[in-house]
Amino acid sequence: MLPAILLVFIFNYIPIGGLIMAFQEFDILQGFLGSEWVGFAQFERVFSDAYFYQVLWNSLIISVMKLVITFPLPILLAILIDQLQNVLFKRTVQTLIYLPHFLSWSIVYGIFLAILGYNGPVNHVLSFLGLEKIPFFVTPSVFRGVLVTSEAWKEVGWGTIIYLSALTAIDPGLYDAAKMDGASKINQILHVTLPELIPTVMVMLVLRLGGLLSAGFEQILIMYNPSVYDVADVIDTYVYRSGIGQLEFSYGAAVGMFNSVISFALVITSNLVAKKRFGRSIW
Repeated sequence: MLPAILLVFIFNYIPIGGLIMAFQEFDILQGFLGSEWVGFAQFERVFSDAYFYQVLWNSLIISVMKLVITFPLPILLAILIDQLQNVLFKRTVQTLIYLPHFLSWSIVYGIFLAILGYNGPVNHVLSFLGLEKIPFFVTPSVFRGVLVTSEAWKEVGWGTIIYLSALTAIDPGLYDAAKMDGASKINQILHVTLPELIPTVMVMLVLRLGGLLSAGFEQILIMYNPSVYDVADVIDTYVYRSGIGQLEFSYGAAVGMFNSVISFALVITSNLVAKKRFGRSIW
């Protein structure tokens, strides 16, 4: 476990010290010790900036869209795969749906750009049907849909791993008893499979809620452009552009710290609710 512990310590714990920039007017030449302390002035800037509320709203919308659409899909897909009887076909399907997870977002962007580009096959079909072509990547009204669709294609298959493992732990006797009572396959799924999956689902949901405001930094950074900033600029990309792109280190740190505090509160709250309601939690 030592490599994993070192990785987490170096990249997750040591950078916490950098949060003091949020309370300074950080000067890269002066460093942490020489920079002027300004208290909560950076947070006052954040909350008085109208654009901050725009990126916060975008983060919530995109994250909720991804949660509602992509969270149930691995559960459904795992149940469908579990019903396959042919072992070779089952393993082949699993391998194929896992593969997109290992592609970088740069490659995924290239694939979707080829498919959804102005001269791509989707627009050719629309044109053939007599409909107007859609520039998917520069049209604000559809760009969020592109983000959700591309994430679903890339990650849903990988997400089935946890649920397939949980399915193997279900007592076969429960299915036998259901069959003796005349339960159909659908009824077995509704009254045996899904109730047995609820503890796992709740743990995964708590973990997912912790990153609710992290709408997908790498994906959005690669896919978006100024034409869709109004609907796709989220907290993480805003921190990147203001903190690094504009050298506003302290301001970016304040925005990032706000994001972290909200995420921490969401994890604590959702964990308490899951523990009280379902008797299952992360700790």
